[in-house]
Amino acid sequence: MKYLCLICAETVMEHMPEADRRQHFREYERFTQSIKRDGHFIGANRLQPADRASTVRVRDGKVSVTDGPFAETKEQFGGYYLIEARDMDAAIQDRRANPRRTLWLRRGSPCRRRCADHGART
Repeated sequence: MKYLCLICAETVMEHMPEADRRQHFREYERFTQSIKRDGHFIGANRLQPADRASTVRVRDGKVSVTDGPFAETKEQFGGYYLIEARDMDAAIQDRRANPRRTLWLRRGSPCRRRCADHGART
């Protein structure tokens, strides 16, 4: 099964001091290599900061585009990983088993959601 792991944090890399940003990036590189080695990695990417986002709304047939995120919150999405795991317990446990994989627990609040399989009949 596929799981989307959203990386939520109060500070994204673009807003970190340079030394912290380099260390943060190295930690994510190590994490990414470890899940690739284990065969769980499908894809990943960082997102631009929320202040570079746009929200598109369609109401009563009218389209409006506004700057920034829709929700007012301290945390913002900083990126994502798409992983393969047998179930949600495995997706969570896999991160606890290896100390390197607790990176996003130290840096933010990860949100994991199973991806809908439109070909499956449930």
